[in-house]
Amino acid sequence: MKEPNFEVKMNEYLPLRDVVFQTLRQAILKGELKPGERLMEIQLAKKLGVSRTPIREAIRKLELEGLVLMIPRKGAEVAEITEKNLRDVLEVREALEKLAVQLACDHITKAQLRELRLAAETFQDILDSGNVTEIAEADEHFHDLISLATGNHKLIHILNNLREQMYRYRVEYLKDEAVFPQLLEEHESLICAIEKRRKEQAAEIVCRHINNQAEAISGTIRIKNGKKE
Repeated sequence: MKEPNFEVKMNEYLPLRDVVFQTLRQAILKGELKPGERLMEIQLAKKLGVSRTPIREAIRKLELEGLVLMIPRKGAEVAEITEKNLRDVLEVREALEKLAVQLACDHITKAQLRELRLAAETFQDILDSGNVTEIAEADEHFHDLISLATGNHKLIHILNNLREQMYRYRVEYLKDEAVFPQLLEEHESLICAIEKRRKEQAAEIVCRHINNQAEAISGTIRIKNGKKE
């Protein structure tokens, strides 16, 4: 395994095992640890400045989340991005995002609408940077603002957890610059529908937005699998 390029960020309020878990989890979600890459306990422990015990505990938790696979006689490795996992996550996301935009139509304030428009403008500006991580985080922030506008804390919490699982797929999607014009149009249409309190229209737009993402990433996965064969 190559030398990891991430660092553990200590948090006095969390046990060490949880800090290590979050560090490795984010490294996988952001693509710093690649699909198929082996997770060597000794090397990770040395890099993060911890013992092997919290590394081992973190790997077990990552396996439960489906982010890590335990391979017989080989050890742990980062799970591949599969079309099945993508579909599973996006089916749930579509249902929740549809609910979120409809609730946002009912509850969003003028101040929140201004913030949403600003987030869309920031996203557009960042597209020119070529930094996929920054672009993905800006896109994520746009959707976070919509969920916050619902005022439903349970929904916000669930969507936040789901978006972390979506991060790998979001990055894959945004590697293709050809999707940018479509994304900008969808963001603008979504803002307009929410601003006009058109719940059904907003739901249709967000469903199309997610389905377009699913099709694009599925195509990428098929191409990669074809190359492997």
